[in-house]
Amino acid sequence: MPSGTVSLEYRCRHRNGQWRLLQSRGRVLPAEGDEALIVLNSRDVTEQKHLEARLRQAQKMEALGQLAGGVAHDFNNVLSVIAGHSELLEISLARNDQLLESVTEIGRAAKRAAALTRQLLAFSRQQVVEPKVLDLNAVVSVAEKMLRRMIGEDVQLTTNLQPELSPVRADPGQIDQVLMNLVANARDAMPKGGQLRIETRNVELDRAHTDVHPYKRPGRYALLAVSDTGCGMTPEVQAHIFEPFFTTKGVGQGTGLGLAVMHGIIEQCGGFCEVSYSAPGLGTTFKIYLPVAQATTRTLEIELPKPPQGRGETIVLVEDEKTVSAVTRRMLESLGYRVLVAGSAKEAMRLIKTAEGKSFELLMTDVIMPVMSGRELAEAIRSEKPGTKVLFQSGYTDDVVIRHGILHAEVAFLQKPFSLDALAKKVRETLDQPCS
Repeated sequence: MPSGTVSLEYRCRHRNGQWRLLQSRGRVLPAEGDEALIVLNSRDVTEQKHLEARLRQAQKMEALGQLAGGVAHDFNNVLSVIAGHSELLEISLARNDQLLESVTEIGRAAKRAAALTRQLLAFSRQQVVEPKVLDLNAVVSVAEKMLRRMIGEDVQLTTNLQPELSPVRADPGQIDQVLMNLVANARDAMPKGGQLRIETRNVELDRAHTDVHPYKRPGRYALLAVSDTGCGMTPEVQAHIFEPFFTTKGVGQGTGLGLAVMHGIIEQCGGFCEVSYSAPGLGTTFKIYLPVAQATTRTLEIELPKPPQGRGETIVLVEDEKTVSAVTRRMLESLGYRVLVAGSAKEAMRLIKTAEGKSFELLMTDVIMPVMSGRELAEAIRSEKPGTKVLFQSGYTDDVVIRHGILHAEVAFLQKPFSLDALAKKVRETLDQPCS
């Protein structure tokens, strides 16, 4: 028998019924007479292969997220032009004009498209977090159409939303992500169809309740519950359900990050989540508790009669997309600002050095631009003119914005597409804040 080394991988069934993957290395020793010896070393590589598969899946998701972010940037630029011009037309048209209804519908369609973009990218992006006072009922109602398409016709979706639900403070995109993760998991648990129920209600947890459940804190909460009639989970699975990379799905079917990310989002909001009920074959109920915000729903419904106006301040607008630049300029001028436009960071630097651009109150710049980014431009200008106030804007919604050093906690940021009201409020807020 010839000497040599042979490596191979093969599956074998463990006595507990699970399949394990073994990697063996065999070496044939030189024959002595009529006898030949084979030395075989084996090791269990099941977990290693699972981790490699998860890494490949995570890399694919990252690539998909980068692609989606680039597409969203271009799409949001287009929506900025549509939404901006529709708002300007709506303001200029008389109330009895026959075209007013059509223009209003164009604006509504642009807003729905922008919301759809945010929902489609909620799985893959690391968004710039911008907490707002929210009505969970409104979040569920807006997402309901998309959720129905996502779960398919064999799953029946019902909602039970408590009227006068207390508002919460959270990032709208992150709450969309939480809702879609829960609904996606419920759909996967019902491959042959079933019933899915989304419920909201006000709850108050007292000290007696939280003493029994140490991870909970006393107080008033808005509850979001998602229940399904799917396959359910064993207590062993429930014990690990919020751990990163833990998944009950097959290789390549999930990263095991969905519920871990959801858990982090809810904790960041000051709330908590739990599997309140689950049993094999009897379905699962997830409950999300978000602390009630200080503002009331009535306060949220109050709107200013018109957006906050400018006081003749000069704004240097830096935007490399001409159509977006044109509509943003018109919007700012309609608010009472004087606008100087530059199509690149280099052009902005030249403009600011001229007599016309020496005196300005605000730099409003896109984040992602060729040659020099918006952050680099702001730093260059502040080195010559300390205390310059800056408002960043971008159509990117994934971690591209974060990688360029733009975090909402540190700077003023405006996500494209934006409405006239959002633009007016953010510009006024940035101008009125003290110089850093």
